[in-house]
Amino acid sequence: QAEEELKAALYQQAGQLREMGRRERLLRSDVQRAGEQLESFKTRVMQVCSPSAAGSTGESVTEQQVIENIRQISDENQQSHEREKSLQKELSSRLAKEKEVSANIEVFKNSLQKLQ
Repeated sequence: QAEEELKAALYQQAGQLREMGRRERLLRSDVQRAGEQLESFKTRVMQVCSPSAAGSTGESVTEQQVIENIRQISDENQQSHEREKSLQKELSSRLAKEKEVSANIEVFKNSLQKLQ
């Protein structure tokens, strides 16, 4: 009976080991696929950010150069947004001032007409 129990336990452990092996293979496959997708994405980013990365000029571009270019573009974009906000505020201020001047001119016209 002990031998039968031992055989059953070994059979169960063998099944668990097979399942663990299957899961490991699936995980390795997923990791490999994710790595390939990452490399594909990196290549596409480098091609978009720098035509020379695509091999059009024969010069190679490092990932660090692409990252620096992206940072520079991002900084320029942020500066543009800040400049746009500043210009919007200035425009709003000038429009408010123009309204005030127009209102004052209207009051002045009315006063002038009353005087005449």
